[in-house]
Amino acid sequence: MLAVLLADARPGQRRPRVADTANLIGAGLRARLRVSARGFTEPAWADASAVTGVLVALVLFALAGNTLLDQLVPDPSLPPPPRPVGPDLVDWLRVAGWAGVTVSALVGLRWIAAGLAWAGVAGWAVLVAPGVVDQPTYVVDTLPQLALAVVAAAALTVPAPRRRAVPVLGARRLVVLVLAALAVVSILEINRLARPAFTASSNTGYTVYVLYDLEARTELAMWLYLAGLAVAGLAVLVSLAGLAPEIRRRVAVMLAPVAALALVIDTALAGWAVSIVHMGHAIPLVPAQWAMLVLVPVVTFLAGVLLVRRREETLRMVALGRDADRERPVA
Repeated sequence: MLAVLLADARPGQRRPRVADTANLIGAGLRARLRVSARGFTEPAWADASAVTGVLVALVLFALAGNTLLDQLVPDPSLPPPPRPVGPDLVDWLRVAGWAGVTVSALVGLRWIAAGLAWAGVAGWAVLVAPGVVDQPTYVVDTLPQLALAVVAAAALTVPAPRRRAVPVLGARRLVVLVLAALAVVSILEINRLARPAFTASSNTGYTVYVLYDLEARTELAMWLYLAGLAVAGLAVLVSLAGLAPEIRRRVAVMLAPVAALALVIDTALAGWAVSIVHMGHAIPLVPAQWAMLVLVPVVTFLAGVLLVRRREETLRMVALGRDADRERPVA
């Protein structure tokens, strides 16, 4: 390539032309991306994608269902004016859409499931993204759900055999995942309906235990909520731990970007969110913060892919060495 560039250079030219530079960079990226993408057609990636698509769709369906219940059942802890007026069309579409994604993925209608998931991503871009100017905290708080939707859509887009998620997960794991999702939604709703009432006119003080969105009047009640959520989460982890190691590693890689994004929002942007609350007006994110929100999930995923490949290459070399030791004749 250098010889061709030198032969094509004009007299006195010391740097390649912009078109030549763009052509070299584009060709290099296409070559490398083709090599990298080829690995995602492996059966292990197809199986992991099928499992991840169903798992994330189920999580998003549970989140949408929880939001719908919040709108349908009035919160008794709030006085009448702040209570929601009821669910709107978007609330019903979210529940129906992610239910459709889950069912379509389970019955083998992969392209329909992927299309519905990408429609959910597009819906976020249309309905939520414009609020970045006047409601930046709301937009940032919804980014983990957007990341989940992107993961579900991308996972369901990966080619896989029909109904692949069902035999890979098994009926027992599917039941555990569904029951865990129902348990989490039930605990959150019970907490919402049983939390201490808001009495702005009362002068008597009372103790409230708060952990993120959980509120309880007693410490025992808070521990019971946490225990229920922990049992549900542990049941999911134990179920996924029973998958084949190569599938389990890839599922973790595909879910890691969402966890990394949530961690960044909860730590690096915590001060920004508090400042907006105290100042009473929107504070726009600077380009470096937006770049962090975009790059952290991407870098996390690429690092996970690299670690998986390195780990499996190491295991393959170790297995070859052991096979060679077994075949070596004893002196």
